Amino acid sequence: MPSLQAPTARLHTAFAEAHQEWGPGLHEDGFGLTLADDVETAAGFAAWVSRLTRAEDPAGGLATSTYRWIVEDDTVLGGIALRHELDEKLGHIGYGVRPSARRRGLATWALTEMLGEARARGLKRVLVVCATDNVASARTILRCGGVMEPSSGPTQRYWIAL
Repeated sequence: MPSLQAPTARLHTAFAEAHQEWGPGLHEDGFGLTLADDVETAAGFAAWVSRLTRAEDPAGGLATSTYRWIVEDDTVLGGIALRHELDEKLGHIGYGVRPSARRRGLATWALTEMLGEARARGLKRVLVVCATDNVASARTILRCGGVMEPSSGPTQRYWIAL
């Protein structure tokens, strides 16, 4: 049974396997990963995990994001991020499921769980964005109550009332 877990350096090897499966240069939504992040070395991975957890509860400041990994039997299956403030380009929530774990309903399950987190944080509605040609993600968002905003660009925007 999968669970949503806070990022942890303990899962470095499991994350590396998922990261390798995505392949070089491909964007892994939901992990807060940037090109500047070193996730190959233990020290770089620990620094990245620390950055993610500081975004959740920075000392003396307001939390900016909540990151969770979709984990089952110590295998990282995907990631999901809730941005506490609206990012017009990325939306409130981004997620990704590694290729070998797709078509199991994990994205719908994780998005539903994160919508509960957004509700608990007092958000009244969230924006979820996906590529226009990402039919699977669009279906996931629609299953979770997404209402499509008219658009003609490379991304599609969906609002979910909480």
